[in-house]
Amino acid sequence: FFERYALFYNRLKSIEENEGGLDKFSKSYKTFGVNQFVDGGVYCKEWAPGAEAVFLTGDFNGWNPFSHPYKKMEYGKWELFIPPGQDGYSPVPHGSKLKVVIRAQNGELLYRISPWARYVVRDQDKVNYDWVHWNPPQSYIRKHRSPERLKSLRIYESHVGIASPEGKIASYKNFTYNVLPRIKDLGYNCVQLMAIMEHAYYASFGYQVTSFFAASSRYGTPDDLKEMIDVAHSMGITVLLDVVHSHASKNSEDGLNKFDGTDSCFFHSGPKGTHQLWDSRLFDYSNWEVLRFLLSNLRMWIEDYGFDGFRFDGVTSMLYHHHGIGTGFSGDYNEYFGLHVDEDALCYLMLANHMVNFLHPECITIAEDVSGMPALCRPVAEGGGGFDYRLAMAIPDKWIQIIKELKDEDWNMGNIVYTLTNRRYEEKCIAYAESHDQALVGDKTLAFRLMDAEMYTNMSVLSPLTPVIDRGIQLHKMIRLITHALGGDSYLNFMGNEFGHPEWLDFPRKGNNESYHYARRQFNLTDDHLLRYRFLNAFDRDMNKSEERFGWLASPPAFVSEKHESNKVIAFERAGLLFIFNFHPYQSYTDYRVDINSLTIFLKYKILLDSDASEYGGHQRLDHNTEYFSEEYPHNYRHNSLMV
Repeated sequence: FFERYALFYNRLKSIEENEGGLDKFSKSYKTFGVNQFVDGGVYCKEWAPGAEAVFLTGDFNGWNPFSHPYKKMEYGKWELFIPPGQDGYSPVPHGSKLKVVIRAQNGELLYRISPWARYVVRDQDKVNYDWVHWNPPQSYIRKHRSPERLKSLRIYESHVGIASPEGKIASYKNFTYNVLPRIKDLGYNCVQLMAIMEHAYYASFGYQVTSFFAASSRYGTPDDLKEMIDVAHSMGITVLLDVVHSHASKNSEDGLNKFDGTDSCFFHSGPKGTHQLWDSRLFDYSNWEVLRFLLSNLRMWIEDYGFDGFRFDGVTSMLYHHHGIGTGFSGDYNEYFGLHVDEDALCYLMLANHMVNFLHPECITIAEDVSGMPALCRPVAEGGGGFDYRLAMAIPDKWIQIIKELKDEDWNMGNIVYTLTNRRYEEKCIAYAESHDQALVGDKTLAFRLMDAEMYTNMSVLSPLTPVIDRGIQLHKMIRLITHALGGDSYLNFMGNEFGHPEWLDFPRKGNNESYHYARRQFNLTDDHLLRYRFLNAFDRDMNKSEERFGWLASPPAFVSEKHESNKVIAFERAGLLFIFNFHPYQSYTDYRVDINSLTIFLKYKILLDSDASEYGGHQRLDHNTEYFSEEYPHNYRHNSLMV
């Protein structure tokens, strides 16, 4: 950890000495690309170390490829200033199309989109995207401040394009006015937005980014996104961006790949620069200009759009030279230290978190790391990665394994508790029962695994409550609540899964005849009072509202007092609440004794949340008017207990 901090410190010191500090270095998004000056002139700057010459062309000069050459500067940089027209207006009008023309070392002319482009669009009759100069006369003006930094994160993982029951690509406007109110009503206080950074291939789920500084135009304009974030802030909702700095699309016509005609611009050259499984390009994090590009990218999303932080995708791939391919992680410390660790990538992550925390301390960063790298969520000053949270990725895998492989009577209570509580002390984790990964085609959501084909025929309240539907509805609620309450310091849910969204998620592609049928979220199912989806939706809402009231996610880890294998009962205390789960497939209990932590006797307990309540599709077997009193009766090696 000392060596890692030393590497970070030397890199940071070098930035301060050569660039005037991290603040100035990460503000490069205001000078690179094509930027409008107040006086009407246009300043253009690119990094193309392998280019012989660079030009700017577009609508503004009748697509003359050579009329506006860049001037070559030091370290592979190129600059161009275009003075204002005689009328004092910009020579490059808002909405006009542009291209950077690169003369490669072999003399070939390459027409490229600037890596710093803010807006790219694709005409319906074209395959590739076009770069459009975005400089409206009046940009959207933010009206609301970001919410204060949250103690308890309840994250609603979202994709704007599928956020509609209709078979089409939904818009930022739709999300603003139709989806945000639902999220607020459900009790989530944070939205994590996927697939915002522009990606040419819609079915990539946003993970094959082509334009890092451009908000995806398939949902609307940059101002539409700014309004959406602003409205979320007005509701007290924090907004996180799913940022992809682990790799980039191999597209060259409308992506970063071979921008200057070489395979080493932004990326490692040769096989080291290609991800074998993802078929994408891998950044060279030791390169000065790559650091400038990525750090500036983070800062732009915060300062221009108002994002409140990031969920970093593919962190495991970044941390190791083997990218996690064909590698298992057992927790042995030899797996996390050695020559197989990509120190340059780790140093970039430390720099990124340091910059975000230093310039915007209210922002949150999350790591998607399956390896369990130690200290990833400890401060950079300790030699840690500097993240605030990491995803507890073992939890959804455990639920899938249990449901897929075990009979109900064979569920192991100790193993469930171990998986939910197995995390490093003082490294915060985000617990989730399932995310977008489980919803994708080829996999199944928990609801679909539990109820499968009967979801098509027996989810109506007018049809008999079959054993399959009954079991599925009850376990769906219990799995989410125990994950929420015991699994970590924050909670995440993928949109639609809160009400057991049927079927899977599949984007339009050749394999499904470009169909949008599965690329949508049927929120209308919860509005139909004749369908049982509303029960799951109501339980998810009240579960979140209970956490909002009592704050168990921000409380110290739970004390588990019981994991009874034959009774299939798990009991624990957290945030002054007593949680009791009966996972037995057919056995109920009366006068069941549970120990409590308090030394005070005759404490009165009442039911706060009951998965068996009728409003949640349960059987209402408990009387909510009942009061339960603790007594001085030793149980499970503790002095006091009560019977339920």
